[in-house]
Amino acid sequence: MTTKKKYVLQLCHGYTMPFLDIARQYANLFENTDYLVITAYLIGKESSFVIEQSSSERVVFLDNKSKELAGLKRKQIKQVQQLCQQYNFEFAIAHRYKSIYIACHIKELPVIGVSHAFNVYQRFMRKYFITRHKKNLSLLGVSNAIRDDARTSLPFFPQQKIQTLYNRINPEQIRTLQIERYKAREYLNIPQEKYVFSNVGRLHPDKDQTTLINAFSKVATKLPNSILVIMGKGKLEQQLKQQVKQLQLSEQVLFLGLVPQAVHYFRAFDSFVLSSNYEPFGMVLLEAIIAELPIIATNVGGAKEIISDENWLFNVGDVDKLAELMLKIHSLGNNEKQTIHKHNLTCLQNTFTDQAVKKVFWQLPFMQNFPR
Repeated sequence: MTTKKKYVLQLCHGYTMPFLDIARQYANLFENTDYLVITAYLIGKESSFVIEQSSSERVVFLDNKSKELAGLKRKQIKQVQQLCQQYNFEFAIAHRYKSIYIACHIKELPVIGVSHAFNVYQRFMRKYFITRHKKNLSLLGVSNAIRDDARTSLPFFPQQKIQTLYNRINPEQIRTLQIERYKAREYLNIPQEKYVFSNVGRLHPDKDQTTLINAFSKVATKLPNSILVIMGKGKLEQQLKQQVKQLQLSEQVLFLGLVPQAVHYFRAFDSFVLSSNYEPFGMVLLEAIIAELPIIATNVGGAKEIISDENWLFNVGDVDKLAELMLKIHSLGNNEKQTIHKHNLTCLQNTFTDQAVKKVFWQLPFMQNFPR
């Protein structure tokens, strides 16, 4: 007797990073189950690389332009309706609000909407739309912070239908990609003998590198052999470089710009500092853990859910506390570093891997309607 195929639609806004890997993560949830995943990207041209990385039964490129996703999205709703007629999906997973909006227009289709940012449901019309579709809609946040933000924004939506499903990482795969320290420093043109504080992220107000640079200015004279490396690009680049110049730190703060496959070079660093004032999750922290870096992070959003040791957290914008922690992390001996790494790695393996998250996914209240 042939088992009837069961299909799941994964509807994604696009496949720019990190969302290509997120599509892979969600497709992986259905490995070794009776479900086959059809991943559809609303924007983006067909790409063999994207097809390979999506880990899905089939990948569909709906080939819309970004500007076409404004307004009522009738064209995109029709595209998804046609897919549903072809595959008769059991349910859909929709990433970000526009995908959720489109999927919810498919009559009788159960939808799991995934929120990747804060304040998604603050607008009145979004609140109204989401609450109106509460019968067939469940929601996920990529951290408890995002989940709680959604629950607060949607007081009339069943709270048990708003849950957390963490983003995750494959430690073994990332570990094999990370280049050893000497070669990584050589590639990035970082002096081999320096102690390196590092930060990786967009040069954007959300990442608050301003606070990081100010804190480093307080420790730079005490640690003359240390440098701060900032990897990334963004609209604040010139402003941050001017700040460094005014603080007379041009010799000790290096801006590396946008480095392709940045995670490959994390072993070039001695420690990692996340200074964000707004952090929905913090994938970069997981990558730093795999590189065995001691980490300092802001006590905010998803970051504090990954770095659970409060001794290495500081409040947003607290320059003095951050400077104190930078001095402390610089003074760590090898045994102390190993203790910190073991703690962080255990948290990662228990909570932020494909295997750990897959177990949580199938235990979610609304997933009990869909047996494996």
